[in-house]
Amino acid sequence: MAEIANNESKSGEPTLLNVTAVTRFILGVFSDVQEIQTLCGVLFLVMYLAALMSNFIIITLISLDLQLQTPMYFFLKNLSLLDVFFVTVPIPNFIVNSLTHNSSISILGCALQILFFVTLITGDLFVLTAMSYDGYVAICCPLQYDTIMSDGACVLMAGFSWATGLFLGAIYTAGTFSMPFCGSNVIPQFFCDIPSLLRISCSGTLVVIYTSFGIGMCLCMSCFICVVISYFYIFSTVLKIPTTKGQSKAFATCLSHLTVFTIFIATAYFVYLKTSSNSAITDRLFAVIYTVLPPALNPVICSLKNADVKCALRRLLQDVCSRGSFHVTLKRA
Repeated sequence: MAEIANNESKSGEPTLLNVTAVTRFILGVFSDVQEIQTLCGVLFLVMYLAALMSNFIIITLISLDLQLQTPMYFFLKNLSLLDVFFVTVPIPNFIVNSLTHNSSISILGCALQILFFVTLITGDLFVLTAMSYDGYVAICCPLQYDTIMSDGACVLMAGFSWATGLFLGAIYTAGTFSMPFCGSNVIPQFFCDIPSLLRISCSGTLVVIYTSFGIGMCLCMSCFICVVISYFYIFSTVLKIPTTKGQSKAFATCLSHLTVFTIFIATAYFVYLKTSSNSAITDRLFAVIYTVLPPALNPVICSLKNADVKCALRRLLQDVCSRGSFHVTLKRA
């Protein structure tokens, strides 16, 4: 809706300012050529299905196999659940937009993307922090492990991760959409993100969003410091292990989690903290890496290379095959 506002210029003379209120947003695309848009949609569909499949395998194995009912795998299951939702927030919408060649999104849809995105990012960070604490207790305090990492404590840490993510997501969403949007409605990204929305906001004050950003940075730095401290004690303890075999086993367990945490932090940095490049395509490619790479790699790094998970997968496949053979035998009989 267009409104004409009478404002006074610095010289005191009245001026007319055309302000067009934004009712829908236009998301960025990788190309204006429809054939390339379709190709991008198909490629994203393949990556999305691969990420879903790898995470659902981990969720299924940990849920069904009794030997994987430990705190470490409990947090891995939560991480996989978060990754499934995380990759589902922006990618399916982009796939549909690419295949239908329609990149518009409603304000409500954009707000929900912001809400879920921040919630899941924060949840991922807190679960990874809880996993580093689990590794610290397992290596540095093995005799008290069962007491410290009890079922109740694990559920409490996981619940705190999800709840804190939802709280921060609600704050960011409320702060972002409390600002007026006018003029351009083009978001220079293939999904709704806060930096892009701030660029097209016509608000003169950003107190709410800066406050939200400050809270988020404090929480992120707290998690980062906790992980660094945990690994300082972990590596100090591991280096004191007399046998090389014991050191290798302990390092292998910790390095997989540290790799996932590093990928998460590095990709987030390239999207949110680096200076904007002159190429919108480059920024979108970094965003693709951020939204697809961690959910796709986390199961491979954390779980599918783990001997216990491999054994669980083998047992599940054998069970499925044996049941299939049993049903075939009954039908023949």
